[in-house]
Amino acid sequence: MSPLLSRLIWTSMLPLLLLACQPPAARVGTTPSAPAAQADTSPVPASAEPTADATPATLSAEIVARHPHDPAAFTQGLQWVDGRLLESTGQVGESGVRWVTPETGEVEVHTATPNAEAFGEGSTWLNGQVYHITWQTGEAYRFDEALKLQETYRYQGEGWGLTQDGKSLIMSDGSASLFWRDPATFRVTDTVGVSDAGQPVPQLNELEWAEGSVWANVWMQDRIARIDPESGKVTGWLDASALAEEARQQAEKQGRPLTTDDVLNGIAYNPDSGHFYLTGKRWPLLFEVKVRGE
Repeated sequence: MSPLLSRLIWTSMLPLLLLACQPPAARVGTTPSAPAAQADTSPVPASAEPTADATPATLSAEIVARHPHDPAAFTQGLQWVDGRLLESTGQVGESGVRWVTPETGEVEVHTATPNAEAFGEGSTWLNGQVYHITWQTGEAYRFDEALKLQETYRYQGEGWGLTQDGKSLIMSDGSASLFWRDPATFRVTDTVGVSDAGQPVPQLNELEWAEGSVWANVWMQDRIARIDPESGKVTGWLDASALAEEARQQAEKQGRPLTTDDVLNGIAYNPDSGHFYLTGKRWPLLFEVKVRGE
């Protein structure tokens, strides 16, 4: 082979030899890629595994005592306060707030809802003050212990139930949400949606704070929801259908049969005895009960 031919062959093969000697990531016309991730075969922590919502507990009401209840009281709010019951009532022209002796049903002190055109709704006691809301008027009121008006607040939307957790007011508006409000300004500070097995629970009505949970009447139902205030999940359902039936029968005996509006509504909790007081709109009875169940 002539030297010239040898040089030409070597010159033409040199780029191919250089390319073959380069590492793969540096080859012309290619893009370096990250090394393939190795499969993670370590066990998944239990906390990371998806879990279904716990089924709400089935709760029952064991009747401890029966007390008289004003059959004219369209009960909207109920709370145990140092041996007395704070009760608010509805209906335009009949709405108001009262202190009641639970054993006798006697009204100790009563004041009408300040706006005579308003339909009164829930009420609660917090820091020595009584708070009372209205249905569609958008007004809330603060009274002293003697039920003398101290202040009026304005808010948007409807008012249904009212309770407190020791710091804030908690309000329902007939939806599936609970609203935490500043007692000084009545402004919303937090909102929690209430659900059972992932489904919203609407028409939340009268409220009570007890044992770290919010207990809520559900309008037109003979059961009460026990709600986790952090997650909004229903953790238990209290069956009060037997109480509703007894109240209906007692009202008929007294010649004042209940109407379709006279539903279960009114939850008060006595932390000293652990008993609940349950009643309804225009019910002739106030039931003192122990809650049984998981």
